[in-house]
This record gives sequence, structure tokens and C-alpha cells, in this order.
Amino acid sequence: MKKFFLLILFVSLNINAQQEHAWVFFTNKTNVQEALEDPYSILSPRAVERKSLRGTPIDERDVPVNENYIAQIKNQEGISVKAKSKWFNCVHVIGSLEQISNLSSLNFVSKIEFASNELENRASLQQLEKVDKLEANVEFTYGPAGNQVKMLNTDYLHQNDLTGNGIIIAVMDAGFPNVNNLQAFSRLRTQGKLLGGYDFPGRSSNFSNTDLDGHGTVVLATMAGFLEDEYTGTAPDASYYLFRTEIAPTETPVEESYWVEAAERADSLGVDIINTSLGYTTFDEEKYDYSPQDMDGKTAFISRGASVATEKGMLVVTSAGNRGDRENFNIIGAPGDANVLTIGAVDKDGEYAFFSSTGPSADGRTKPDLAAQGLEIITIDEFGNLVVASGTSFASPILAGSAASLWQANPEWTNLELMQILRESGSLYENPNSMLGYGIPDLSTAYQSTGSENFTPGDFIFSPNPVKNILNFVSPEDLAFDITVFDTLGQKILHQKNTKDKIDLTGFSSGIYIVMFEQNSSKKSFLIIKE
Repeated sequence: MKKFFLLILFVSLNINAQQEHAWVFFTNKTNVQEALEDPYSILSPRAVERKSLRGTPIDERDVPVNENYIAQIKNQEGISVKAKSKWFNCVHVIGSLEQISNLSSLNFVSKIEFASNELENRASLQQLEKVDKLEANVEFTYGPAGNQVKMLNTDYLHQNDLTGNGIIIAVMDAGFPNVNNLQAFSRLRTQGKLLGGYDFPGRSSNFSNTDLDGHGTVVLATMAGFLEDEYTGTAPDASYYLFRTEIAPTETPVEESYWVEAAERADSLGVDIINTSLGYTTFDEEKYDYSPQDMDGKTAFISRGASVATEKGMLVVTSAGNRGDRENFNIIGAPGDANVLTIGAVDKDGEYAFFSSTGPSADGRTKPDLAAQGLEIITIDEFGNLVVASGTSFASPILAGSAASLWQANPEWTNLELMQILRESGSLYENPNSMLGYGIPDLSTAYQSTGSENFTPGDFIFSPNPVKNILNFVSPEDLAFDITVFDTLGQKILHQKNTKDKIDLTGFSSGIYIVMFEQNSSKKSFLIIKE
């Protein structure tokens, strides 16, 4: 049983010299109103266009962190600032317990959250066996990759010229060596669809450094790889940003902060989909370990960030994890517990892969959401070789690329609509389980079942948004709808039938909510902000 550090006496006199990870939150931001009145000052034109197209609100979380606050934190003795987050208005710092605690005396610091479960008193957990955090063992012609593509009927989309064109995917991983010269990505580079990237731990634009771990390269290949008459990924015509957030040889909490910072960068650049084939459960130091009870979408910093990314309109696709055959902690890890599309793994025959982490989440939600082939898939490594690999690390991008190809069919779908469309096409949609969630999606069914009859965001006028209590709306031709309101974790909290002009949100907590309108077979979802 772990002991709470602050309540026991240590013989050692240098406890305060131990380095701790923590998030330091700030009280406010400056020039918020001016920034929101001119969103192009804080977001790229592509990001503003994407949010307008899908009805995603721009709010205070899009405003950058006050750089003067960061500078003052950096000037404090013994404090190292490693990352920042505008969504949470905080910085990730490393320092001694005393040095970090002293930051609370600064008048712009609202609170400090330590990563150590001993200091934050999270649920205790036995020391677990450390596992590979990268979740992997290492007329289009698909070649040997045909099974993993055709299992989802993604080839049907490609036959209908839906190849991810116009969709931007950000890949968060441990490194992308040789993507700038491999033949497998020549088509991507020639078409100008490798948009760039960044190495957040190294604070460098050299994300393809050959000294970095090659995990990101093999993940990218399942989506973007193309070798004429040999290999085609699931989204060969999508555009890509490549962000290194993971330090492969180590496992520390700062990697969660790098991920959130990269997600914020992706949002500012107008990214549509994030794929992350990473998972966090245990760390190099036991005091930072999560417990299965922490997998509730609200505890891990990366999970909280992933849920905000969803609120910001991006489709976040993440691997479930590779602990399914473990005695301890065999459920999904962070950020798979968040309000994201969490992907489990199956074999070539569509049967559950023994290593795929299971659900549900700690708070009882269906996880994983969907499944794709993850056992013995075919990809391309950093040396240009076709290789066999296994892990939910590969099930995730195979499905993420397929989702990009489907989204091309109707870019006006919100990310939440697309998530639901994919779930409803799942082989187990009527009877989801804890191993495969809603099952293996059928992209041809998803495409055919979502014709042009759905109404678009422009058909609705909301007032006000943000809203205090009563949300008024004007619908197409003054129609009546069945309305369902969800929180950001997908929990249904209100359902009204035959509603024409307003929704009463009195008594709801402040935050982001998802409002889904239904009429016959048409559905449309919107994000609203409750003050």
C-alpha cells in the first residue's frame, strides 16, 4: 500500500530535492474579448473555417496563455517549464515539492495540481509490470494490406473517389524518421500534403530526425502510405501534420502535457482528425501510476485534454491499449477513456485479438468504441520495408484513415455526428461488449445510410450561444424535432420530443454540451456553451 508522503517522516533529509511534475493553473487571460472579436488573430483561417462549417464555438479556451505569467514562472528558483496549455490555462513544470508549492504565492496562480498520486492522493495501486507504451509489437492496389482495408469496406469508399482529400489528420507519436525521403510517402510529399510537424519534447521542427523512434512512421504508413501496385493506406489523399509528443525510452507525466499542447496546435491549424497510438497507465516512477479507477475520462491530464479536443470539433481516434491479456490493469488506458473514438484490435478474421485492452471505462461507458485489424497487419517501416506488425497502435490509424475518407463525403458533418455514424455501422451496434465495443464498422453501410437528406448547420440559428438558461433556435421550415442533450463524455442528460423553438437548460452546470436534433432518419449535432 502506498503511503501519503506528507504524513510520514522520512529518515532521508533530501525529500524536497526530489523532482516532481505538476500543472500550475492561472487565474485569467488577457485581451480575451479582443481576441474573440478577431478570431483570425488566434486561429488559422483554416481553423476558423472548419469551426464555422460545423458550428463549433470559439471561446476563451482558444485564447493563448499569458506569456508574462509564463516568464515569471520561469524566473522562479529551481523551476523548469516544459509545456503549456491554452485550453487549461496552465503550464507543466518540474521542480522540488517545496519550489513548486511556493508558486502558489504568485497572485496569478489559481491552483497547483501534482502528477504524483502520492501528493494528489489518487486511488492506490500495486506496482504493475511496465509494458510497451507505444502499444505495438512491431485503381488502388492494396497488396498484402488488402485484408485490413477491406475488412472495414474502406476500399468501397476509395472506389467512389473518397480517399480523404480535403481532410487534415494530425498524428501524435514518438517520431517519424525518414518520412521526408521514403518512397512510400513520395506521393504525399509530391502533392504537397505533408503539411509539416513539430517535435514538442525537442522543441524542434525536425520531426523526421533519424535518431527518433520509428513508431510514428509505421503508424503513418497505414493511412498515408502508397507504393504503386504494392500498397495503399486507408487515407492516401488526406493531408497530414506530424507531431512528436512521446519520448520513447522513458515514461513521465510531461508527455501528457506535450500531447495536449500538440492537440491545441492541431486545433489552431484547422486539423480535422487526431490519431494517437499512445497510451498511459504506468510510469517509470510508481508514484505517477494511474489505477483502473482513474480511467474515467476526468482524471488523467491527457484524457481531459482529449475531451476538450473533441469539444473543439476534432475527431480524436486513439488506440485502446495492449493489456487485454494482463492480470492487472487490462482495461483501456488514457486517453482512450476520454470522449474519443477508442479502437480495439481484431485478427484477420475479425475475431478479438488477445492483447487488446477491454472496457468499460471506470465510470461504465462502452469502451472500446470500435475495432479494426490490429493483429498481423501490414505496414511500411522507417527503412521502406513492408513489415508485419501487431498492436492496437495500428488498428487506430487504419480506422482513423477510413474515417477521413468517409468524412470527405460530407465535410459539414460534425465530429460527433461522424462518431455516431461510425458506431451505428458497427457489427455489434445493437449489443456492444467490453472487448470490441460496437464492433467492426462497415464504411460502405455508413456511406450509403447517410445521404444528402441531413440538414446542415446553416439551417439552424441559435440564440444565445453561450446560453444562460433558455436556448432559442429557428429550424428549417419551423419543423419539430426530438432533441437529446449529452455532456462531453457522451452521457444523455435530457431528452425532449416534438420540440420546435427552445430548450430549457436551467439547472445545468456550466460547460460544453452536445445537442442532437432528430427527425425521421435525419440527425444533426451541435455544440453549445452553458454559462
